[in-house]
Amino acid sequence: MEWRGFPPLSALRAFAAFAQAPTLDQAGALIGVTHAAISQQIRALETQMGVALVDRGGRRLALTDEGRRLAEALEAGFGQIATVVAELTGSDGSRPLRITTTPSFASGWLLPRLPEFRAQHPGIDLVIDPAPEQRDIGREADVGLRYGNGDWPGLEARLVLRSSVVVVASPGLVPADGPQDAAHLAKLPWLQEPGTNEVTGFLQQYGLTREKRSGMISLPGNMMLDAARDGQGVAVVARAFVLADLAAGRLRLLHEDKEHEGYFLVTRPGVLRPPLKAFAQWVLRQADAGPGQAI
Repeated sequence: MEWRGFPPLSALRAFAAFAQAPTLDQAGALIGVTHAAISQQIRALETQMGVALVDRGGRRLALTDEGRRLAEALEAGFGQIATVVAELTGSDGSRPLRITTTPSFASGWLLPRLPEFRAQHPGIDLVIDPAPEQRDIGREADVGLRYGNGDWPGLEARLVLRSSVVVVASPGLVPADGPQDAAHLAKLPWLQEPGTNEVTGFLQQYGLTREKRSGMISLPGNMMLDAARDGQGVAVVARAFVLADLAAGRLRLLHEDKEHEGYFLVTRPGVLRPPLKAFAQWVLRQADAGPGQAI
C-alpha cells in the first residue's frame, strides 16, 4: 500500500461518521468532536482527493455518488477493524455468535444437535441465519457451515460432514414399479432451495432440461423435504439429511452423485474469540462422533 498518498485516517473517520449520521452535529457526537470539525475534515478530504463527496446544493447535505462509494468502502473497512480489535481485546465476549448455513443443514444436522451445545455453553447467545446465499464471513457472520470442496480463498475450512447428493421422491410420486430414469423425472414437478441450481445441474448431466409444464417450487430446505415426503415434487438433497426418510420408506432413492464433497466449518484465519472457538470445537467433535464422515 502507498501510504504517502493515503488520506489522513482522521479525515476518513470523520467522513465515515457523517455517512452514518444524518447531520454534522450527530456525526460529531459519534466521534466526540464539533460539527465544525467534521465539516473541516470532510472539506480537507475532498481537496486532497479532488472529488466532491458531499452535495451541498440542497436544503440538507447529501452524499454524492462518489461519496456513497467511499462511504461503503469505509463502513466495510472500519467494521472489520472494529471486529478484530474487539476480538483481540475480548470486548466482544457478550456479542451473539452469528452462524450462517443453508436451511437444509440447519434443520437436518445443526438444530437436532444444538441442545447439547446449549447445555455446555448456556451463556453463549446464538444467531442462526439459514440462508442459501453465502454470507461474508467476518463481516456478516462469524462462522459458516458451507457445502463445497473446502476451497474458499482467504478463509479456513475444516470438514464436518462428507455426503453424496441424491435425488429423492415419495413412493406416491415415483412408484417402485414405475419408470425413474432422468427423462421421466424431467417431466415431474421439482423442489429446490432458493438460490441453488442442483435440479438444473442434475438434468444437464443427462442432456435434459426441465419441462416447463412440470413446474418448480423453491422453498427452504426443511419445507422442501416436507413437500417431498408429501409427494409434491422430486428433490435434490444431501443424502445425510434423508437417511431416516430412506430407511422408513417415506422417500425413495432415485439417483446418487458421489462426486460432491461435503459441509465445512468456515472461519476467518487467526485467533478465534472464545465463543467462536467453543462453537468450532463443538462442531468438530460432533463430526468426529458422528456415523462416519462419508455418508
